[in-house]
Amino acid sequence: MKKITLQKGDITKLAIPAIVNAANRRLAGGGGVDGAIHLAAGREMILECDKIRDAQGGCPTGSAVLTKAGNLPCQAVIHAVGPIWSGGKNKEAQLLASAYRQSLALALENNLLRIAFPNISTGVYGFPKPLAAEIAIKTVEEFLDQNPTFEEVIFICFDDENYTLYQKLLG
Repeated sequence: MKKITLQKGDITKLAIPAIVNAANRRLAGGGGVDGAIHLAAGREMILECDKIRDAQGGCPTGSAVLTKAGNLPCQAVIHAVGPIWSGGKNKEAQLLASAYRQSLALALENNLLRIAFPNISTGVYGFPKPLAAEIAIKTVEEFLDQNPTFEEVIFICFDDENYTLYQKLLG
């Protein structure tokens, strides 16, 4: 079985152990996939995000935290905070790779061996989609090489542009 797969669709519909939310630092919901996940998950997940925010002030860029999934069909949501693109001068590539790595590490720590990622930072955060796709795939491949117990990583793209980019890069 190929450990990295690609799908086009809605991440909130996946019944797998973990999905990743392209979160903001406040863990407060927002637009795009973040808003869709918060809306679909409901109050339970939102309250957990509130507790994390109260305890540690949110989630720093390049980091990730885990919550229960609330009303979603998955078991857990990993909230990964990608960087806002500012021309590549503020370590955006390293921070994006870190968000993917930390998400995978949290999944592994919690025995969530199938995980789905949206396209982190490529919406309102403005990260160039081709570069973001390259970083995401390279980071995931490196992590899987070091952690062969992982069963599957799904890149799930909502839009045609990202889907086509990932399709080309994954062969």
